[in-house]
Amino acid sequence: MSHASRGTTDFDPRQFRTAMGQFCTGVTVITTLDAEGSPAGFACQSFAALSLDPPLVLFCPQKTSRSWKVIETAGRFCVNILSNHQQDVSATFGAPGTDKFAHIDWDRSPGGLPVIRHCITWAQCDIERVDDGGDHFIVIGRVTVLGEMLQDKPLLFYRGGYLSTEHPRVTPAQAELENFLTWTGGDTWL
Repeated sequence: MSHASRGTTDFDPRQFRTAMGQFCTGVTVITTLDAEGSPAGFACQSFAALSLDPPLVLFCPQKTSRSWKVIETAGRFCVNILSNHQQDVSATFGAPGTDKFAHIDWDRSPGGLPVIRHCITWAQCDIERVDDGGDHFIVIGRVTVLGEMLQDKPLLFYRGGYLSTEHPRVTPAQAELENFLTWTGGDTWL
């Protein structure tokens, strides 16, 4: 016998945020250079791999983001996927401020974009398309350079805080994972 799930159509933005906070995400920092060659960037948890062929990713900046305006003008960006040792980097890039790179160690990608040191990996991308997404934009980027991968654990965000992955990994059966974009087979799925 099936029971009806309970829900409400009367919810506010705070309730919606709390509900969506039940979904665990990784944390990235999206970076670029402004017209004068100065680095700019912001912390972003609304990021995903989109397509393998062609290699596409997406992220969703707030429409009011100053950093997004710089990235849009530049036409290209770098996605820095943070490790679980980089909560301070996430906090720096998640807060308002003008010189977020002042105390952050970074290098340049082959295309000259900021790559934050000690990230798990990074991807340099060209903006392919920007769509409307309510109070955010949906930005699709084509990956042009893929960074080296470090053997570390990801920085995760869950229910408004950081989460550790220091527990044993449980691997579902292959049939359950075949449509996961980031699954690589065996027990190495992400």
